[in-house]
Amino acid sequence: MKEILAVVRMKKTGATKKALVAAGVAGFTAVKVLGRGNLVTDPKAIEECKEKLLSMGMDEFSEAGDTEKMVTSFLDGSRFFPRRLFTILVHDDDVPRIIEAIAGANRTGYGIGDGIGDGTIFVMPVSDAVRVRTGEAGEAAIW
Repeated sequence: MKEILAVVRMKKTGATKKALVAAGVAGFTAVKVLGRGNLVTDPKAIEECKEKLLSMGMDEFSEAGDTEKMVTSFLDGSRFFPRRLFTILVHDDDVPRIIEAIAGANRTGYGIGDGIGDGTIFVMPVSDAVRVRTGEAGEAAIW
């Protein structure tokens, strides 16, 4: 048995849920989390991203200083961002299929380069599981 932890963009929650259901996952848990990923260090790429984000974030209701502060805190890593954490228990043989379903639903190509900020997937071993309702244990308890 394996536990898959997938950290995804909040806007990708619905797509991830649909992908998991389509992949045949019987159950999973999703919670709101805060975090940040790797920082981009290329000054040219940072400036391009900053210009793009500032142009996207401005409207007649936005304060220029507030928007710039938010964009800067995003780029320098001083700000956490809301994400969704999915937890899925799967049979060992199903891991590649479930990972591909999650990755496919979350691959955007947004940001600096392809897919920066699209999320992270972790796979860990699970020694046992017990279904409370039936008392089933091990592999029988997860699907």
